[in-house]
Amino acid sequence: MTQPTAPIIFDGHNDLLYRLYEAGGTSPAPAFLTGLPGAIDVPSAKTGGFGGGFFAVYVPSPTDLDEKLAEMSKPQYRLSLPDPVSWDAAIPVVMSQAAILFELERLGGLKICRTVADIRAAMDADIMAAIFHMEGAEAIDPDLHTLDVLYQAGLRSLGPVWSRNTIFAEGVPFCFPSTPDIGGGLTEAGVRLVNRCNELGIMLDLSHMNEAGFWDVARHSEAPLVATHSNVHAISPHSRNLTDAQLDAIRDSDGMVGLNFAVAFLRDDGKMQADVPIAQMLRHLDYLLEKLGEDRVGLGSDYDGAMVPQGLTRISDLPDLRAAMDQHGYGPALVAKLCHENWLRVLDKTWGA
Repeated sequence: MTQPTAPIIFDGHNDLLYRLYEAGGTSPAPAFLTGLPGAIDVPSAKTGGFGGGFFAVYVPSPTDLDEKLAEMSKPQYRLSLPDPVSWDAAIPVVMSQAAILFELERLGGLKICRTVADIRAAMDADIMAAIFHMEGAEAIDPDLHTLDVLYQAGLRSLGPVWSRNTIFAEGVPFCFPSTPDIGGGLTEAGVRLVNRCNELGIMLDLSHMNEAGFWDVARHSEAPLVATHSNVHAISPHSRNLTDAQLDAIRDSDGMVGLNFAVAFLRDDGKMQADVPIAQMLRHLDYLLEKLGEDRVGLGSDYDGAMVPQGLTRISDLPDLRAAMDQHGYGPALVAKLCHENWLRVLDKTWGA
């Protein structure tokens, strides 16, 4: 039986731009229209009913992936934070990945959206809607001039840190079992960054913030608190996941959490192993719905940037997730909220008209 591709899914996080950057930059971009080896491309979007989402620009750190996988397959682990990346090193990477996003738009594969009206128009036209997001603020200078320039180029969402320190805040390392209460919070420059993002209407993504940074943003930001790709600490006690107190604060701010598909943040044992059933994802969704309410939960897959459950390796597999939600008893109205309506709601509240 054919699985449903509606309602359209708008997703909180993907790393397609980094994947293309690693594959050669703008040169492999035309294959986005015909088929890529990763999780996201236009043909898969048609098959899976994927309407778009947050397209992350990400500056990598040197990583031994085999060593990381082996470490995160142990019952307990604590990965060290990578070294900070300087502005001089980060800015050319950010420019290169932003150029890939602009090239995908030029080719007609997606539309870079600066307003919720843009997103709705793209989805209505069956064009992938893309939010220019930056995961980690290494490419932003202390005076925030780069932030203003990137905003004019279309940046509408920013994580002050990835899992390493910046001049604005400290990142949270990958640790299991562990609370996110590791390290210090916002610096003085970080407070200025939060204030300027509020002024511009740039959404702040708290997914990689440690707990001190989270509470500092909650104290200084006037916008809804949003974690685009994070899960439930009470189910998977990983440093990257959100505690009940954090979820309460997100609810009270009328914010949002996108369910991360990364297996280490889904599993009770925190292991980087792909044999995760959709039922485990539904456990996290149930908990998020109970804590946040039906209007503040969505999806934040981390496609092309993480190991995901073996049954959901591409966006063409998303109909299986929809079907599981339906069979779980969520109902059409709630499924539509989880798939895209809640993201548009919180973006409308954050960005305004």
